Amino acid sequence: MGIKEQIEKLRDELHKHNHRYYIEDAPVISDYEFDMLLKELENLESLHPEYAHPNSPTSRVGGNVTKSFSSVNHRYPMLSLSNTYSLEEIQEWILRVEKSVSNVSFVCELKYDGVAIGIRYENGEMVQAVTRGDGTQGDDITNNVRTIKSVPLRLNNGFPEDFEIRGEIVMPHKAFEALNERREAQDLPKFANPRNCASGTLKLQDSSEVATRGLDAYLYYVLPEGVLSSSHAASIQAARELGFKVPLKEDRFIAQCAGLDQIMDFIGHWEEKRKTLPFDIDGIVIKVDDYESQQELGFTAKSPRWATAYKFKAERVPTQLNSITYQVGRTGAITPVANLEPVWLGGTTVKRASLHNSDQIELLDLYEKDVVFVEKGGEIIPKVVAVDRAKRTPNAEQVIFIEKCPECSTPLERKEGEAQHYCPNIDHCPPQLCGRIEHFISRKAMDLAGMGAETVQLLVNKEFIRNSADLYSLSFDRLIELEGFKEKSVQNILDGIQESKKIPFERVLFALGIRHVGSTVAKLLAKHFKSMYTLAQASIEEIVNVEGIGEVIAGEVYRFFREEKNAAILDALVEAGLQMEVQEDLISTVSSPITNAKIVVSGVFEHFKRSELKEVIEKHGAQNVSSISSKTSYIVAGEGMGPAKLKKAQSLGIRILSEQEFIALLGL
Repeated sequence: MGIKEQIEKLRDELHKHNHRYYIEDAPVISDYEFDMLLKELENLESLHPEYAHPNSPTSRVGGNVTKSFSSVNHRYPMLSLSNTYSLEEIQEWILRVEKSVSNVSFVCELKYDGVAIGIRYENGEMVQAVTRGDGTQGDDITNNVRTIKSVPLRLNNGFPEDFEIRGEIVMPHKAFEALNERREAQDLPKFANPRNCASGTLKLQDSSEVATRGLDAYLYYVLPEGVLSSSHAASIQAARELGFKVPLKEDRFIAQCAGLDQIMDFIGHWEEKRKTLPFDIDGIVIKVDDYESQQELGFTAKSPRWATAYKFKAERVPTQLNSITYQVGRTGAITPVANLEPVWLGGTTVKRASLHNSDQIELLDLYEKDVVFVEKGGEIIPKVVAVDRAKRTPNAEQVIFIEKCPECSTPLERKEGEAQHYCPNIDHCPPQLCGRIEHFISRKAMDLAGMGAETVQLLVNKEFIRNSADLYSLSFDRLIELEGFKEKSVQNILDGIQESKKIPFERVLFALGIRHVGSTVAKLLAKHFKSMYTLAQASIEEIVNVEGIGEVIAGEVYRFFREEKNAAILDALVEAGLQMEVQEDLISTVSSPITNAKIVVSGVFEHFKRSELKEVIEKHGAQNVSSISSKTSYIVAGEGMGPAKLKKAQSLGIRILSEQEFIALLGL
């Protein structure tokens, strides 16, 4: 047997033993025997580097150093789920789904309290692991994920050629406690909780340190939908057979549920038993099982309509309210913040908590120096939820919401139907000026290298800039005069400003800071209207017609473009050379039979991946939509199109194209 064959045999044997130990929990050799095989492989690989492979079992011990993590665009958006703490709202969601889809079945899963991850496999080998990030792009942490022993580097037979699996990386309680014991012995600060520790570990530059920390992973979502099976539950079972650590029915980590009673039973079981798990969960996820039904229900701009999450009630602790301060956001929104006597809550020391708005203060009947109860909303953000009136001092004074802006003393306003107070001094209130510019230069927006919040505040205070467009008028001679600014730092700022002119249109639109227009909504608007000018001229009705855009967002966009000061800033940004339209290669230059059509893609195809088919549709001037309605122009139907969807399309008289008919229609 040659050296190459010997190395491959050892790798294959170690992969199988790793799977038996970490996935099946049924090892057939001792730890010592495993270590000896691994050492033999390490020696052979060091002597024959020409046979190195990134997915060798030796990569489990780490060793790669990553100085910075590159950003990667997700092939499929990594959307967050809508969630609630109310069982009544879960019941309402189930009823809505059952009214929209006939013969629907559900799947319930644990909601793991860890770090979301997407892992790509090509030809059965791991090629990339990416964090959620902003849902559109995340960080490439492949080297670190390779060290997690429950994540397979090489799959069993029967795998698709190219697919992605998503899940959650968690730190088990035992690993967390052991790590903190080691840190305490080394006089290092202990980590606050397993979730934060897992997140920080995955961003370590040295993968060998990641390998020592005992991270684990549960993988539970396969993309594209239908690549393994026609339903979610069946796909999870198929993923298990490929070698993945997935939620198991026998552990009751996942369950198929016929309706409300079974879903409530699953929630009730884990609300009581979650403390017995070896890792943290913060709720239950409920999904529609059948992929065709999921497509029929579709998506909002931020989350799927076919899934939701029930969050467990958070821990509640009492502490004293010391004072209230008021923060001014970039939109002028005033947020009251409770300054508290420090208290331990959910793994961290809490000193401040949100009071949301004046209505919440009034509802709490809050008095100065009250003893209050604090929870973590979503088990992340602390909030005051109640008052212990029995401990209120006799001479305490009621908390009255402020009437003037704490920063510029302008009388506050409150729009009818809204809970928030606003400072209307948009052009001169310092936190609003700085906040809008800080948003403009942020990573998800224009990503201006060399600039941060402190630099923005300094430039505003010196009156060098008053809005985002002023950034493009900054000069070397002016900046070098500022105290502490050296030639290199000034040049970095100017280089970053020049580079930002290449940022694509959808991020420019997001950077403008239009109320309610996050990065996902900005992308939808950019894709639909193609240019800033077209969007600026659009009516509210035209904006509402964009898939995923509602009347509230449409109203804010419409008003933004009709304010003179915003028009002046946009003119200056155009003059500066920013990207104000979708790049040419993303705009259809083909006059085709489907131009301006709304098309639903359904099923599995022979010649296209679903993502490729949708790209073809967009490049020929049509719009992909997620659900069938009277506005749908065509359905491109592959193998496995659901009977309910077919019936609905036929009842509406929508033309159904097979894959071959679609290809012939476009002359591909």
